[in-house]
Amino acid sequence: MLPKSLVRPESRTGFQKKRRTGSRLSKPRASIHCVEPFCNSEQTLQPGLLRQERSLDMSRDCRVDSNLRTVISVLFFALFMASKSVAYRPGDIVPMSKMGQYHSSRTVWHDLIGRQCPIFAVNREVLIPIPKPTGYTGADPYKISFQVGREKFMIPWLLLINRKGPEVPMIDIHLRYSGPDLLGVTAKIVDMPHHYVEIHPDIRKQFLDPQHWPKHVLVRYTWVEQSEIDVNAGFYVLLGSGLLLSFVLSIYILQSSQDKLARFVKETVAESSMPAGGIAKVE
Repeated sequence: MLPKSLVRPESRTGFQKKRRTGSRLSKPRASIHCVEPFCNSEQTLQPGLLRQERSLDMSRDCRVDSNLRTVISVLFFALFMASKSVAYRPGDIVPMSKMGQYHSSRTVWHDLIGRQCPIFAVNREVLIPIPKPTGYTGADPYKISFQVGREKFMIPWLLLINRKGPEVPMIDIHLRYSGPDLLGVTAKIVDMPHHYVEIHPDIRKQFLDPQHWPKHVLVRYTWVEQSEIDVNAGFYVLLGSGLLLSFVLSIYILQSSQDKLARFVKETVAESSMPAGGIAKVE
């Protein structure tokens, strides 16, 4: 073994370098996943917290979906109940109210009782009492107006008393419906047919007596069913749908064949610009 004085300083320096190099080579394993760019430190260090956050996100999404389903269900239920509240069935009483006008003064709306109202999809005749107007002298005409149904279809003013002619008036009301829906109402004053006068002779006598009140007016309800299928509207819808579909298909075809059209145009232009003799072959 050589004495320390004979040992070269280079060897000691090399030994120290080896020790330093060895110390540096023994540590990278501990921090290698902290240096790698593709390493997720959160997944390496806190996997439990990530799983908890994912479960919270999933539960939150489930709650949002359930709330959305609930809102949609409530809306559909409200729409269904609204449609059911307005819809009628054959035999249902259609509510109706009347208002009178005499000498520029009007009464309030008075609801008719059930036996005076129209019955859905049932043709019939009823008698409606007309009370004596306030301040009636017989000099001015008496008019009447109606509101029909929950939709409150308005019937404009109808001249009922002090009409020209000796005939007894009758109110002829036509109600249009389709399925369970009431579509509209029209009305007019006509002369009471003679066979009605023969059946109800007291109506004529009481109506022509200026001292007899209340007077009774015969009202005839006639229901007219309209088809739920509108042929003309269906034809126009089909025609418009066909034109729209043709337009969309033509655009799609043009977009899909755009490259082929461009190549065809280029080839056509190249062929048209080519000289008559063609291109000489070079060997």
